[in-house]
Amino acid sequence: MIKPNALRAGDRVTVVAPAGKPDHEHLKQGIKVLENFGLEVTIGPHVFSDEEGKEAVEQQVKDLHEAFADPSIRGVFCATGGFGSAKIAPLLDYEGIKKNPKIFWGYSDITYLLNAIQKNSRLVTFHGPMAASDLNDEQRTEQTESSLSMPFVEKTAVFSDRHSSLQVLAEGEGRGHLAGGNLTLLTNGLGTPHQVDSDGAVLLIEEVGEPAFLIDLKLTHLKQAGVFDSVQGVVLGNFQVEADEEEKVSKVLRDFFADASFPVVKNFPFGHMQPNYGVPLGVNVKLTTSPPQLVVDSGVSR
Repeated sequence: MIKPNALRAGDRVTVVAPAGKPDHEHLKQGIKVLENFGLEVTIGPHVFSDEEGKEAVEQQVKDLHEAFADPSIRGVFCATGGFGSAKIAPLLDYEGIKKNPKIFWGYSDITYLLNAIQKNSRLVTFHGPMAASDLNDEQRTEQTESSLSMPFVEKTAVFSDRHSSLQVLAEGEGRGHLAGGNLTLLTNGLGTPHQVDSDGAVLLIEEVGEPAFLIDLKLTHLKQAGVFDSVQGVVLGNFQVEADEEEKVSKVLRDFFADASFPVVKNFPFGHMQPNYGVPLGVNVKLTTSPPQLVVDSGVSR
């Protein structure tokens, strides 16, 4: 895997919106957070475009291509989630991205692009909080903001009970590359050239607001497609469901992974929650259950 160069204070980065138009004020607040890390922040020309359909897709692809091609830009941060990233994936110049590696950061609907770029460009990508939807003044927590230091530092990260109350669903120890993201997007990618690279992976899975029966259906779809055949571990985020659905979801997860031959740990603070810690996808990780923790190699190089 290609690791992008670490960011430094004074570097120029850009914010793009491949999954939908962000709230103006929220993006302004998120940009301020990035600037507090010493970054010079620009936004893609079409971040606030009102175009829809084919025209919107063309604009989003153009913003991404220009961001990766511009040698003065060291990082590409997504503004928000939404929908539509799957339409962008077949149109990306993966060879051009491979030749111009840099930080690519987002999650939720961006899961599709994180995995597509990781798989087709062999570039480490980052599953992490987005400028408008997570770094705004209403949502942002100190821990979420602190995770933005990850692309600045070439060092191993350890996630354990000090970050969140972790629950072991299946015992064991697993090593592999970190892959995954949002459950819906992982399921949607099955059978495409952009399907998650789960072979030998520790698989990250998170979701938001889905009822238990749909979570069960999507996990079953992944299983029957062979996604769990060769994984070395599964890291589950918080699924952010309503209180009356929470026990149903917990039971689905317990039952689904009850006989897993690999370690499974639930309630890691990634994805649609606060705090929302950033993690690099494509790097080597070690998942243990005694104690429950995830050790993650650096996603950047100097």
